[in-house]
Amino acid sequence: MVAYNPKDWITFIFRFHKADTFRQLIPMMITIGLYSAGVGYLEMEYWKLTESSHVKNVTIMHNMLGFVISLLLAYRTNTAYDRWWEGRKLWGGLVNNSRNLSIKLAAMLKDERDRNYFRTMIPGYASILNRHLKNADTGKQLAEDFDLSLDHNKHKPNQVARMLFNKINELYDSKKITGDQLIILNSEIQSFTEICGACERIKNTPIPYSYSAFIKKFIFFYVMTLPFGYVFSLGYYVVPVVVFIFYVLASLELIAEEIEDPFGDDANDLPTAKIASNIKIHVEEIL
Repeated sequence: MVAYNPKDWITFIFRFHKADTFRQLIPMMITIGLYSAGVGYLEMEYWKLTESSHVKNVTIMHNMLGFVISLLLAYRTNTAYDRWWEGRKLWGGLVNNSRNLSIKLAAMLKDERDRNYFRTMIPGYASILNRHLKNADTGKQLAEDFDLSLDHNKHKPNQVARMLFNKINELYDSKKITGDQLIILNSEIQSFTEICGACERIKNTPIPYSYSAFIKKFIFFYVMTLPFGYVFSLGYYVVPVVVFIFYVLASLELIAEEIEDPFGDDANDLPTAKIASNIKIHVEEIL
């Protein structure tokens, strides 16, 4: 995730970050610029159309559809941001639940071996969930003195949650915790799985294909028809104007595409690895 100062306007205006949409759109912007210049040449130099030509009235269509495309892009961006923010709230919940579970276990457990187990496994769940959402391989070693064996053909976060609950159940069977304490701890372990399921819902349910494809086609045909009408009033200045309009519209769609899956490795995705690292620090302090 990109760290920045929101009050530094100069940096925003004149600096192009590697995640900026400008870099991604340069080839298409050059193509559209050449296309606009070609349309302008044909209308003004080759066909020699005058302002009385009906082609000039194409701008009426753009005035009517401009409001529609702005509504579509606003809805698209808001929907993507909602998914990003929900993912952040879920990981914030994982941080709080990990702390709560650690605080309760710190008060209940006296055996240092039991404490050491949860000191490793609680942050281990966050680390494995982070890798699970990124479809990355999970290492066996979670700590220097603890070896975790997982079946990579099965749901890895579920395996860790099962190991946590099995350990808590062993504590109950050995009379190290009471039945009431078992119920209290069970709710915390259950919350881990609920957070995992909610994250998977976001990751595995993209924006419907037909909706996303329609917006892209709408932007493309809207921009491609712009030079035909505006060349009469702008001349060859239509080239930078059309390129800029395409840059604005396409950038909104690219931003929405990037943040709608907040668990990837893009520059603007959630810093889940850092959050998992912070959980490890906090749990080790508590236990």
